[in-house]
Parts: sequence; C-alpha cells; structure tokens
Amino acid sequence: MSAIKDQTEKKRLSLKLDRRNTYGENDKASRENIPRGKQRQHQNERRSVAQALNPIGRNIPEDEVVNAELLAKVRATLSKRKGFKKQPDQPLGIVLGRKNAGKPLWSSLK
Repeated sequence: MSAIKDQTEKKRLSLKLDRRNTYGENDKASRENIPRGKQRQHQNERRSVAQALNPIGRNIPEDEVVNAELLAKVRATLSKRKGFKKQPDQPLGIVLGRKNAGKPLWSSLK
C-alpha cells in the first residue's frame, strides 16, 4: 500500500518518476540493438587503431613508431567519444505533454 494518500500528489509523482521509451523503436528491440551498438563501437575502435598501426613494418625508425602509436591513441579516443551512447527513457509527464501538444483543442469536445 502506498504511503502517499493524496491523489494529486500520487499523480504528480507518477508523471515525474514513471518512464517511457521514446527512442522510436519497439521497446523490446532495445534488447538486441543496445548490445549491437556497443559491438559496432568496439569494432570501430579496433579498426581505427589497426589502420593507424598498419603502415608500421619491421625496420622503421623509432620516431615513426612513436608517431603511429600516438595517432592510434588519438583515433581510439575520438572513436570512443563519437561512439554508441544509450538514450535514457523520458519521464511520463514530458511524453504526455508532447503527445497532447499536437492535438487540436476541439478534439476533447467529442
């Protein structure tokens, strides 16, 4: 049983605390797409590092090796920053406000 007895307070807390998925896909699809997005991010990081280190062969001067390692670290950092980030669910009050904002005023008079 809820400790809050006032109905308006319950409704206000409900609109604030309840969350809705607004990403634009089926909420069940997130189970597959979030791990897939993380996987793509890690693959992109590995690929960018491999491309930076690929020109290094055997008899290469030390300064070129250091430059290639620095380039690999910079590319990995940039890839992480631009990579996949989960989108949090939004509060129910915001979702309902947006949904009702597009409706004409006379639609409630039916």
